[in-house]
Amino acid sequence: MKSCQLPLPLKPGDLLHVVTPSGALREIEALEKGVQIWRDRGYRVEVTNVQEKWGYLAGKDEHRRRQLQEAWHNPEVKGILCARGGYGSTRLLEDWRWTVSEYPNITIDEGEISQSKIQNPKSKIEKWLIGFSDVTALLWSLCQIGIAGVHGPLLTTIASEPDWSIQRLFDLVEGRSLQPLQGLGWGGGKVSGILLPANLTVATHLLGTPLQPELEEVILALEDVTEFPYRIDRQLTQWRMMGIFQKVKGIALGRFSRCEAPEGIPSFSIEEVLRDRLSDLGIPIVSDLPFGHDGPNACLPMGVPVELDGDRGMLSFG
Repeated sequence: MKSCQLPLPLKPGDLLHVVTPSGALREIEALEKGVQIWRDRGYRVEVTNVQEKWGYLAGKDEHRRRQLQEAWHNPEVKGILCARGGYGSTRLLEDWRWTVSEYPNITIDEGEISQSKIQNPKSKIEKWLIGFSDVTALLWSLCQIGIAGVHGPLLTTIASEPDWSIQRLFDLVEGRSLQPLQGLGWGGGKVSGILLPANLTVATHLLGTPLQPELEEVILALEDVTEFPYRIDRQLTQWRMMGIFQKVKGIALGRFSRCEAPEGIPSFSIEEVLRDRLSDLGIPIVSDLPFGHDGPNACLPMGVPVELDGDRGMLSFG
């Protein structure tokens, strides 16, 4: 896998657009708090049509796809903020192509981007895409065309982040260096590679599809939520059976939260499953890193060179 290019640093005054590519929005107050954090930083944040609902989705695929298209093709928009995760972003990618060479004057189903917004028709499209969990699918897809997104807090979760995590996100998108993350080293020495963060469940369902990136030279960073231990076991076993773990250079594990078995059901713990399925791979592994659901979610740049130290338990950037 080749490294990806970070978009140009954001600066106060830049326009950011909110999209809902996945599940129906429920956390209105949390969304408002998230928008305010960005506005307090000096950014203009555009929020339109985020409360559509179609079953468990934030509107029909056409609505959510058009929302993403308009944000991506508008040259005034410098970053795209995903409102929440849930499920649904992969559905948008069944009929999707990222345009990177220019800002075209295109017509979209149910609407048209006005010519007045097309200020520089020859500009290259590179902008920030920020989110995690179900947004993994969009981040992996964007990575395939060489643009680094951000695996980090959603608009509905950022207000729950500690100050250091929020500052870390601004450091990344505003062009400053990132501090290393400390976890628990399982051994295996030190290795360098290209960081590929993901929600394990979402990523597992992308394996073998056109959305799966090349995984050679990759350091995987995995997290998950509300999956029983046997389901995590089943997914990791699929990765093993596909031979993928023989390709990657190291694994960084974040939080696997609310992944306990139902009371009274015989089970391994989630920690035991991770050890059983990963510790024999012979590669550096670091667990207990501060990213994922239900706790600090330190942002991770997608597709950039990093170093993983399995002995010291450290993930270092740049």
